[in-house]
Amino acid sequence: METTTLSRTALHEAHLRAGAKMVPFAGYEMPVQYEGLNAEHQAVRTACGMFDVSHMGEFFVEGPDALALIQWVSSNDASKLVDGKVQYACMPNGNGGIVDDMLVYRLASDKYMLVVNASNREKDWAWIQAQIAERDLDVQLTDDSDRYALIALQGPEADAALATLNPTRNDNAPWETLTYYTFTEATLLGHRVLISATGYTGAGGVEIYLPLEGAEAVWEALRDAGVPPCGLGARDTLRMEMGFCLYGNDIDDTTSPIAAGLGWITKFTKEFVDRDRLETEKATGSTAKLVGLVMTERGIPRQGYDVLHPDGRVVGRVTSGTMSPSLGHGIGMAYIEASLAPEGTPLLVQIRNKTVSCHVARFPFYKG
Repeated sequence: METTTLSRTALHEAHLRAGAKMVPFAGYEMPVQYEGLNAEHQAVRTACGMFDVSHMGEFFVEGPDALALIQWVSSNDASKLVDGKVQYACMPNGNGGIVDDMLVYRLASDKYMLVVNASNREKDWAWIQAQIAERDLDVQLTDDSDRYALIALQGPEADAALATLNPTRNDNAPWETLTYYTFTEATLLGHRVLISATGYTGAGGVEIYLPLEGAEAVWEALRDAGVPPCGLGARDTLRMEMGFCLYGNDIDDTTSPIAAGLGWITKFTKEFVDRDRLETEKATGSTAKLVGLVMTERGIPRQGYDVLHPDGRVVGRVTSGTMSPSLGHGIGMAYIEASLAPEGTPLLVQIRNKTVSCHVARFPFYKG
């Protein structure tokens, strides 16, 4: 029987020292929790917490055709970016589905960084390389994922926590002036880093890209400043309360960005993979839509559970679900028949041998 060797991030030993419960995730051994999911979740919502997300992939796109490549593979319009700006996007797969979702960073007019999901790193690389070859683009693609660590410092007090480490921006501007979905290069504890006002929690904060050799020093300095480490469990409940999609659950190679509610990052102002197909879908409407479900009876909707109409017929499937630590009741994300997508529509979730009532809700679930 073959055993799979899991990769480890530069912070692996720090996680063990902190008593983290480690689990396999996307080919890595990652911390799922430390003190406990609920405590970590509430720390981020009310103050701040930090996550090791070094498993994410970083691709660099450089050359005369860098923008042309990104415009072709991305659903969003990267021509709107300026240096220091970030954009959320997805890569359509040519068959109406999604290769991956990603962040696009403009470093210069001819240089970009793409941040992709760890589980899709090899697939994304092959897809982008194929598009370069097919369109004969003058561009260099580099996978530097193994050269960077990534710490997500999240929560309303994240800025104050980072300030204790005295980061210095390369442009000498006050780093606190960083606005949502912008980034700056900086020096932090003697290391060159990129600080980005992005995150996956809806609680504010930053993500810090830094060299592997600097990761543990920054992590421990933040711990000394009172920032608790948080695991994948809290990261998942936080993103679910905001209705943020998780690749492999809520979006994948079979789901379209239109049905997934990602029309806002699908811009028909330029040519890109699947443009005609997706433009037609937007005009005619998707047969199914990704919606939020709020449980009105006790129960947790889990991935794969059937969603039923009150008349008993199956009308959809849960893609993500949890007990919301902030709200105190079950929430879920599900693809259901488009005619049932209006807010407030009463439905049922089949939880084992019983049906539990719920209703359709708009994202985000948490509006604090």
